[in-house]
Amino acid sequence: MKVEILIIGRGGQGILLLGRVIGVAASKHAGLYVTSVEAYASETRGGESRVDLIISDNPEEIDYVRVLSADIALFMYPYNLIKYSEILKKDAYVFINSTFGEEHPYRTQKVFLKPYSEIAEKNLGSSRVANMVALGHLIAKTGIQEIEHIEKAIREIISENLHEINIKALKTGLALD
Repeated sequence: MKVEILIIGRGGQGILLLGRVIGVAASKHAGLYVTSVEAYASETRGGESRVDLIISDNPEEIDYVRVLSADIALFMYPYNLIKYSEILKKDAYVFINSTFGEEHPYRTQKVFLKPYSEIAEKNLGSSRVANMVALGHLIAKTGIQEIEHIEKAIREIISENLHEINIKALKTGLALD
């Protein structure tokens, strides 16, 4: 089993944190092998952020650190949707934060459009946890990780005073259709 995950957003959306949560959940709590690469623009907020994650139960399947053929893609902000279409598998799961627009070039992939930022603001009082709403939705649709593993990773990585809101956001995403 090998899963390639591409996460794209902009600075301030918690893209790198989201990648760390998935990586820790998979490696430490699920006992899988993970490689991860983070890239971000030099701006404090607003520049493109990207995380490439490759998860496998066999270390020999991880032959490169960048995503070359994504099984799952999450776009928290619609940067370069056409550019990234080149590395998505035809049957990839594609999640798009429709708060920032619903236009996309994907026709053969399984596309899920949800306003993660709006949902977080409306249901939790802060768009800062939109990343966890998106993660919950992604987990619900793909089953790539056990929710318990994700919750453990959140409790390890995120400041204690932010555990509950992030777990609520995760569960909000799990409940999305």
